[in-house]
Amino acid sequence: MKQPPINIKNKRASFDYAFIDTYTAGIVLTGTEIKSVRLGKASLVDTFCYFSHGELWVKNMHIAEYFYGSYNNHNARRDRKLLLQRKELEKLERESKDPGFTIVPVRMFINEKGLCKVVIALAKGKKEFDKRQTLREKDDKREMARMFKR
Repeated sequence: MKQPPINIKNKRASFDYAFIDTYTAGIVLTGTEIKSVRLGKASLVDTFCYFSHGELWVKNMHIAEYFYGSYNNHNARRDRKLLLQRKELEKLERESKDPGFTIVPVRMFINEKGLCKVVIALAKGKKEFDKRQTLREKDDKREMARMFKR
């Protein structure tokens, strides 16, 4: 029996930020964490990435405790290390130091090899009028789809 693909999205990120560049990174998880992710029990709401000693970490990612995990269950909101190539890490660290830029997780998925991956984006915060413009474009697309459906 094949399980449905796991695709956990951070919908709020695309509303709050304009994405400049995206990267696919591996993530270091414990045994009970990957089991919870495979069940789809994870959330990327209010998550962000930061650098510490040349390593990229994701903060505030919620992975629910595994139901069958006993005393060795994980902490739901611990910091988790992201895995990228050294060149990518150095480039991201340089670019994220500029004012107004941040690194946000956009999507988490399980690839065809069964490994958990996180798509992160170098992002710049949107202003209020940019957010209104995004909503207007979304409404226009919905209206166009409704017109063509008839």
